Amino acid sequence: MRETLAQPRKLEMIRIDLGLLAALGCALVLFSGCAVQKKPAIPWKTAVLVRPILPDKTASADEFIEIPDLRLEIPPPEPILVPRTGPARPRSLPAVSNRGAQTEKPQMPQIVPELSARESGALQRETQQYLSDAERNVAAASRKQLNPAQTDVVSKVRGFIADAREAAKVGDWSRARDLAKKAQVLSEELASSL
Repeated sequence: MRETLAQPRKLEMIRIDLGLLAALGCALVLFSGCAVQKKPAIPWKTAVLVRPILPDKTASADEFIEIPDLRLEIPPPEPILVPRTGPARPRSLPAVSNRGAQTEKPQMPQIVPELSARESGALQRETQQYLSDAERNVAAASRKQLNPAQTDVVSKVRGFIADAREAAKVGDWSRARDLAKKAQVLSEELASSL
């Protein structure tokens, strides 16, 4: 039983000691005051400025101290050798350009659908009809004074007519008919705006 009574007393003593220690710490903080408002321990008026002490000149100005020559000779670096991983690039001759000569467009192969004789004849007639209508409308417009927009339309119609004739020469009648139709529609719009 005594052992059990001694333990609570020890705990009581530890609690009292901790309480006193906390009270003492709080009192110390309260009595020390505010650190900002506290006066410095050394008054600034009486503080002495510390100046560095310069060493005495032992060597006179006439004496010459010899500085050693420290020229270092550094050898040039060795060239870096990188082995080629592939073959050398082929050398090509520069292209010779003739400024006076005109370059021709290479002929592109045309893929033309195979048409029967009857279909081909019908496309030829339609192409000729559209081309004649477009040329008639352009001729009527060329006799009149045109504004810049109408002149632009005339140049587009002439371009479609030229393209349609080239397609007809190759034998691509479906393309020729489509281009002639575009020329005819644009020429009718031009004729209606006159």
